Amino acid sequence: MKTRLVLVSVVALGLILGLGALTMAQEYVPGEPLKVGFVYVGPISDYGWTFAHDEARLICMDAFPWLETVYVESVPEGDEPLVIDKFIQEEGCDVVFTTSFGFIDGTFAAAQRYPDKIFFHCSGYLRNPNMATYMADFYQIYYLNGLMAGALTKSNKLGYVGAFPIPELKRHISAFAIGAREVNPDAEVHVRWINSWVDPVAAKEAAEALIADGCDVFAFTEDTAAVVHTAADRGLLSFGHYSPMYVFSPEYCISGQIAHWEAIYLDFLEKIYSGKYTAHNLQNVDYWWLLQEKAVEMGADKGMIINPAYEDQLKGIYVDDPVLGNISVYDLVMMRLQQMADPGVTFDPFQGPLYDRKGTLRAPEGCMLSVSELTTMQWAAEGIVGPWSGEP
Repeated sequence: MKTRLVLVSVVALGLILGLGALTMAQEYVPGEPLKVGFVYVGPISDYGWTFAHDEARLICMDAFPWLETVYVESVPEGDEPLVIDKFIQEEGCDVVFTTSFGFIDGTFAAAQRYPDKIFFHCSGYLRNPNMATYMADFYQIYYLNGLMAGALTKSNKLGYVGAFPIPELKRHISAFAIGAREVNPDAEVHVRWINSWVDPVAAKEAAEALIADGCDVFAFTEDTAAVVHTAADRGLLSFGHYSPMYVFSPEYCISGQIAHWEAIYLDFLEKIYSGKYTAHNLQNVDYWWLLQEKAVEMGADKGMIINPAYEDQLKGIYVDDPVLGNISVYDLVMMRLQQMADPGVTFDPFQGPLYDRKGTLRAPEGCMLSVSELTTMQWAAEGIVGPWSGEP
């Protein structure tokens, strides 16, 4: 009798597990309600990276009546597999968005574990038939901000507070330095790393150390307005990051980078809903969206490309461009912005002849770096001062 009960229990358990596996493996049917889970690395209140992603999620919710979303914020990198499992097994999500580079391995493993679900990983490079990648990248805008920073600095020392020394930040800092030195060959970009995405205390301390080193204009990658506040307290200039930061420093915030993740999310979700994207055809889908695709915007605030308080000053500073001739920095910024936003893209900051800070030629004359070269960048541009792990 006991043997029979054990056998019955094993069979029953097998049926339950089998039904559960079938439920988890159920593939999305185009045109049906779509449920999406968002894994956030920071708090939605950071007013930076995660705030911008969540703002885009809400825009998608308003745009698509068939869309349902769930999210978990402040997920440490390495803990994403637990959240993904919960989204699929308990929440019944059809799609999972993971919004940090550090979620790359956990997302890729989950894509293999759940082959009938769809995954969308931000800023990574690993893909699968059911896993695509995406990035709204700021390197063009960092270059434009660099043009203004190089023109407005009095000390020729620009400060940059960096989160982690990964290719994304190395690309952005190098673009910032290239822009600064285009208008001011004596400009230097001094870098301090804090090894955290969200740490306003560390960001403030790094900014204060850079101020002590003589820096008078600031850019950063940290998901709060700490650097903007710190610079403003000393009467120093800064550029906002991810979200509009004019409100925190209307007197000293010159411009900045603003993300429009909704441009990517709306497109991707609509294509899943229509059946164009499935769990079987995403192997080569990579959204690398820039100014041209309107996934990013330059501005101290939405619609405010440059803080009006600095327009006249930038109009009064002239540089000699080999192609454009004698031109004001203001007009140069606007010209470059137009060139990079136009469908033809007739200019790129990473075009040759381009050398790194060790004197190595990175792009010959007439050539631009490829997307692959940009997304794997480890070298530092001329004018960058400070530690740079992995530098070739």
